[in-house]
Amino acid sequence: MLIQFPALTSLLSQCKSIKDLKQIHAQITISGYSSNNYVISKLLLFSATCGPRSTDYSFKLFSSVPSPSAFLFSTIIRAFSNSKNPSHAVSLYNRMLRAGVSPDHLTFPFLAKACARLASLPLGNALHCDVVKNGFASDLFVQNSLVHMYASCRDIASAREMFDGILAPNLVSWNAMVDGYAKCGDLVAARDVFDAMPVRDVVSWSALIDGYVKGGEFGEALAVFARMCVDGTKANAVTMVSVLCACSRLGALDKGRRMHCYLKDNGLHLNLQLSTSLVDMYAKCGSIAEALAAFREVPAEETDVLIWNAVIGGLAMHGRSKESLALFEEMQAIGVQPDEITYLCLLSACTHGGLVEDAWRFFNSLKARGMAPHVEHYACMVDVLGRSGHVEEAYEIVRSMPMQPSASVLGALLTACQTHGRGHLGELVGRMLIELDPNHDGRYIGLSSIYAAAKRWDDAKSMREFMERRGVRKTPGYSALEVDGNLHRFIAHDKLHHQTTEIYSMLSLLLNQMKLESDVIDNEQFMQKMGENG
Repeated sequence: MLIQFPALTSLLSQCKSIKDLKQIHAQITISGYSSNNYVISKLLLFSATCGPRSTDYSFKLFSSVPSPSAFLFSTIIRAFSNSKNPSHAVSLYNRMLRAGVSPDHLTFPFLAKACARLASLPLGNALHCDVVKNGFASDLFVQNSLVHMYASCRDIASAREMFDGILAPNLVSWNAMVDGYAKCGDLVAARDVFDAMPVRDVVSWSALIDGYVKGGEFGEALAVFARMCVDGTKANAVTMVSVLCACSRLGALDKGRRMHCYLKDNGLHLNLQLSTSLVDMYAKCGSIAEALAAFREVPAEETDVLIWNAVIGGLAMHGRSKESLALFEEMQAIGVQPDEITYLCLLSACTHGGLVEDAWRFFNSLKARGMAPHVEHYACMVDVLGRSGHVEEAYEIVRSMPMQPSASVLGALLTACQTHGRGHLGELVGRMLIELDPNHDGRYIGLSSIYAAAKRWDDAKSMREFMERRGVRKTPGYSALEVDGNLHRFIAHDKLHHQTTEIYSMLSLLLNQMKLESDVIDNEQFMQKMGENG
């Protein structure tokens, strides 16, 4: 059935998915409008904003136009700037210039995004020159994109210079600068710009929160989120991914649950990335049941390798090796292809479960799929072999590595040598570790323990003295406890906590109670033994 032009444009305005678009495109072709530039531009504009999966379709549409306009070139450049291959956006820009089509104010921001995703400063500098040459240096949209580009390329000085040159920076300008400083790890400058902002939105808050998470300041990230809620700004999916990450890194299960409730209470759609973050948070906080529940809420056909990695890795982390491997079989059954991280999670599961044969199977499968094992895969293999007593085999793995063994690889081998009494090999590995990682206290202590186990007391003492001469101090370990959503950290002989008196008082009470219980048990056992002998 032929459809008239007004009806086609009406259909295009109602288009909601790439599937709808393809059906409309078929009707357009049947109705003889496939060469109409206006219709093609509408089709292309929609497909270019449908995400990375529609990029190939967008390019086919673009290629059907004999002489594309600047708008069509900009639209296809936009599509590729968001794709898995942003370098194609640059290639299309060069093709645009060769075709004699002049770029406009829309072309450069999309190109700047491609350069930002490629993290290519030389390309970004060349783009900036073209911006000036074409007279768009004072266009605010273009200026903001250049600030973002320079920051993404880690040239924060140029980003700041660009920002300072904007006569009337808008909210996007300020956000780009906060995000830029945060990405470059300068959280003090990011906070200064944030505090100086005349107005903020959810993007501003999210950029700062993400900066603190990336910088390892997880408590501060949650504090900023709390301040955002007081401010009345509603979080979006991007904010919540960062906040859930902070909870997972702190092991703050109660806070993580509250964030899950926040998602429900505020009607935030659980997209795949958010669901993956929930699974990861629950798993890392030790609640495997809730991690599995969050995982099972996602329809199998909508899952990707990232969410499978989160749940498989979570089970592996908590020693549930068989369940982890069973989930991998389930993942393969529905056609989700594993990646290097999947195999790392599987090898970790084998390490915790002592599954040497399975470890070799997965390690060989990784290579059979054309993926080169990374140093982390080798570390897992050394660990699983070492824990199982195959110390010489673990050492052969280290010797056969195509790259320099890392501290984690040698550390796993050293632990195996300590556990299974391989003193000579342990000494060799220990010295290699100290040379590789001279500021890590555990390397010296490990080698000292090897000497002590062999009753080489003078060598053990010398190693401790060597450690002191180098100025390496033992890093105190700490334990953490979450109470009512607040995380409390403790180290040995710690007296900095605000409830120190009450804590030590309760500890003394518990120790006395344990001693009494122990005495009672000892007496009962003594009386029982006397009765047996009587």
